[in-house]
Amino acid sequence: MTSARLSIVIPALNEAARLPVTLAALPTPAKGGGEALEIVVSDGGSRDATADLAREAGAQVVTGPQGRGAQLAAGAAATRGDWLLFLHADTRLAAGWRAAAAAFIADPANGQRAGYGRFRLDDPHPRARRLEKRVALRCQRFGLPYGDQGLLIGRDFYRTLGGYRPLSLFEDVDLVRRIGRKRLVPLDIDAVTGAERFLQAGYRRRSARNLALLSLYLMGAPPAWLARLY
Repeated sequence: MTSARLSIVIPALNEAARLPVTLAALPTPAKGGGEALEIVVSDGGSRDATADLAREAGAQVVTGPQGRGAQLAAGAAATRGDWLLFLHADTRLAAGWRAAAAAFIADPANGQRAGYGRFRLDDPHPRARRLEKRVALRCQRFGLPYGDQGLLIGRDFYRTLGGYRPLSLFEDVDLVRRIGRKRLVPLDIDAVTGAERFLQAGYRRRSARNLALLSLYLMGAPPAWLARLY
């Protein structure tokens, strides 16, 4: 897998505390070894050192209006790879991810499919394991992986689908629904996300709020309005 083959897009906003951990799991030119990947950090106007840290790690930085959907679209537009891997700034790919991604890319049947990782939290508590199981069940039954699981997709297929839309919330759900459940493939990749949001709000409260917002979105509520509630 070469840098011309796979491009990684990371939307970020004031992620100086978490972005370095995400980038540390990715081979970059700044590390001086291995096959460096093209990494684009799409910054939505950070006021901290997010952009500087990304450049120091060897990533390209593009700037634009705040909003994850718009940032993902802008980041994708700045890449050159045949395949795109969309990744959140607080999500670290566990060891072995490159082999799993390479295997997916190498299969011609996946040209019209997209892959996603296993949702994992960096919290050792059993409540985190329970949430991970619920997310796995959601993906299996409804074909709804979220952006914090990563999304691996061919550029041509991404373009055919129309790419990410500039939504304020649920831009990930919007895209995977266009991909369709039968064209979504679980990958042998752990996508380890920070548990801060759940620890701060409480697992039950945060999960209930997320489910309520998703239900409202699926019933047609405007993402901009839901983003204010989020």
